[in-house]
Amino acid sequence: MSVAKIIIQTLRRNIILTSGMAAVITAAIVTSLLPPLILERMINLLADGTGLSLLTVFSYFLTAALSGILDAFKEVLINAFGQKMTHAVRTGMTDKLRRLPASYFTDNDPGATASRIVGDVSTVDGLFTSGIISMAADLCRVISILYVVLSRNAGLFVLLTAVLPFIFLFTRRVQKRMLSSQLANREAASEVNQEIPETIACLRTVRILHGEAFMEKRYGTSIEKSFQAQRKTNFYDAVYSPVIVSVSALITGIIMAASAANEFFSMSAGTAAAMIAYVSGFFGPIDSIGMEIQNVQAAVAGVKRINAFLSEPEMDVPDDNPVPVTAAAELSHVTFSYTGEEREVLHDLSFSVMEGERITLAGRTGAGKSTLVKLIAGLYSPSSGNITVFGRNPVSLHDSERRSTIGYVEQSFHLIPGSVGEQVSLHDPEVSYDEIRRALETVGLLETVDSLPQGMDTPCTGDLFSQGHFQLLSIARATVKNPKLLLLDEITANLDYGTEAQVIKALNEASGNRTVISVSHRLAGTRTVYV
Repeated sequence: MSVAKIIIQTLRRNIILTSGMAAVITAAIVTSLLPPLILERMINLLADGTGLSLLTVFSYFLTAALSGILDAFKEVLINAFGQKMTHAVRTGMTDKLRRLPASYFTDNDPGATASRIVGDVSTVDGLFTSGIISMAADLCRVISILYVVLSRNAGLFVLLTAVLPFIFLFTRRVQKRMLSSQLANREAASEVNQEIPETIACLRTVRILHGEAFMEKRYGTSIEKSFQAQRKTNFYDAVYSPVIVSVSALITGIIMAASAANEFFSMSAGTAAAMIAYVSGFFGPIDSIGMEIQNVQAAVAGVKRINAFLSEPEMDVPDDNPVPVTAAAELSHVTFSYTGEEREVLHDLSFSVMEGERITLAGRTGAGKSTLVKLIAGLYSPSSGNITVFGRNPVSLHDSERRSTIGYVEQSFHLIPGSVGEQVSLHDPEVSYDEIRRALETVGLLETVDSLPQGMDTPCTGDLFSQGHFQLLSIARATVKNPKLLLLDEITANLDYGTEAQVIKALNEASGNRTVISVSHRLAGTRTVYV
């Protein structure tokens, strides 16, 4: 993906706006050519002693007003078009962020990335609102004026076309200098943006080590680079307009002098007035082009940096035989309140958890996180709305398929009468001996259980294991049938640091490629859903 591709896609999606803008620009250029022609006729009529009709006078004012209205409408459409482009480019960059590997964020300062998404993208708006489109419109206006001048006075046409190479070479030189200055300014601004978050993160260290003077020098160097680059840009911008205005005045003087002294330039008084208006109209757009060059060069500098960002290598995603990703759990407008209570624990909650995804449920105490886990497990039915787990209503799951679909680990372990092995199997005859041993091995309890007097057949009592071992046993119970979805409800809330680390290690082993939904302040998922 590149800025050019994003622009092309946006053009295709906005055909009506693009076509309307082109039509208005064309109408504005054509209409701007009419007032001097009407003025020429009016002056010639007056010079011949013929009176002016109201229609002629009205036509002059009407075309002048219409030209102004179309110019204003043109600017409105150009601004709307520029905003569309800016939105598309910024959206493309944020989409790119999601596809970047973690190494990009460790190797690149966040300030530089923010500078590209905010500052550089803003220059793209200038590329269209006061840059390339306005420049194209001004060039079309210049060409149209040359055509009209040729039809009225060949000598003036030769004079204007003789000046054009000078104007082109001068404009090209200014263009190159401005581009160089804009690139330098962008780089300096990026350096400042990089140093700001670094300074904030190390503010305490800077104060302790009395590094204020060092940091001030670093900032000063970057700001000075930006100032020098901006000063060069301002210099070329300031020089360009006076040169164009001076050339315009010189051409106007030549027209007046030559029309009286040379047949090649001879013209009537009306034609002379029209040609002066056209010369003003000829150099006016060229003067504007000078300002537009600055905007275009700033945009080109920004586009180069944006393209560099868009060309960053992305995460490796296998393209061959892609496996479709489906929703493991999906909630649609779920509302829930306990029987006999008016207060809603959950209200109009909707979100999806894709297969293989790990998410963390977050929210204040009492927000309904544990209740939400029980709803997904099928222990409760929602008051309204729908919940599906792999396309099924979890409440309707048969006991024979529930444990192979959903594994649920609560905050505390619930002991049942029976042996250690039966704590895992829950007296389910479909759970084999090998499955129990595999589950115990996954959570790291197999050696501990084998060391018991009767191994897995040892009667399980409340004082047989520590709290952490019982929590490991609950993970083995939840995963013994290899469920596709694992629900975790604050399973580390009551554990000390050492035991917590052991449980988290066991949990990572047990999670595998499963979908995991957890309620925990210390277990981070790839995405957070706020309840």
